[in-house]
Amino acid sequence: MRPLRRPERLAPGARVAVVAPSGPVPEEALQTGLDILRGWDLEPIVAPHVLDAHEEFDYLAGTDADRAADLQRAWCDPDVDAVLCARGGYGAQRMVDLLDWDAMRAAPPKVFVGYSDITALHEAFAVRLGVSTLHGPMVATADFLKNPRAQEHLRATLFEPETVRVISAGEGRGVLVPGTARGVTLGGCLSLLAADLGAAGARVSARGGLLCLEDVGEEAYRIDRYLTQLLRGGLLDGVTGILLGSWSDCDPLRALFADRLGGLGVPVAEDFGFGHCEGSLTLPLGVAGQLDAEAGTLTLDVPALT
Repeated sequence: MRPLRRPERLAPGARVAVVAPSGPVPEEALQTGLDILRGWDLEPIVAPHVLDAHEEFDYLAGTDADRAADLQRAWCDPDVDAVLCARGGYGAQRMVDLLDWDAMRAAPPKVFVGYSDITALHEAFAVRLGVSTLHGPMVATADFLKNPRAQEHLRATLFEPETVRVISAGEGRGVLVPGTARGVTLGGCLSLLAADLGAAGARVSARGGLLCLEDVGEEAYRIDRYLTQLLRGGLLDGVTGILLGSWSDCDPLRALFADRLGGLGVPVAEDFGFGHCEGSLTLPLGVAGQLDAEAGTLTLDVPALT
């Protein structure tokens, strides 16, 4: 697996588009998040349909076509320097095939940030555009709004990426399988990766990759099913190492991870501090680096952004 094209870092005054590819966005939370961005000397531009609500399905932020149009317009706009997701939820998979990937491929790479349901778009940007992205806090979510650690790690990644080339799990980290491994980062929300398996245009192999996994609110048997699906589908063949993030509101999973992932014979780090947790770290996807499972560190070969 080769590293992907990295977008340029942001500078003061950069224009950042805020989009809602998935679930509906609370207006008050959005406004608070926009104020934080302005405090970083960014100029946020809210896409037209961010506050929409689907007439029939209240878990969607408007229609699939409108959500796709917002994302495509923001990505292809030469005056926009970054595209930030307002929140996750559900819905990205419904609109991913409505995007004009040829038009998006013709646009220069730019910063793209999100997590959770946005995993479907991280994968699409990697496979269809060959562009690295940031698995990080979203503009209208509690962690971005209230947690200084999450805010600062994202801000540093956007403006001063060389200062966060070493990403540390910090205190409370664990190690399931010790060792070090090199590879290119990929991954995100486990249930979304499993759901993507076999879809048109989806990734068929993670060989040579450092796989980053997290999820929220899942029972053990469902996590078992997702991992088994990835194993049976061959996606994990040739993975060089695994970083396990947060598993908030999930059943105890350590024995399950040992059962499903221990046989791969690669280092597996636990509690790495990304995903659905307080103080979530921003994790670049599509960048080469080295995992030290025992130290709880991911050292990037180059900064996340150029």
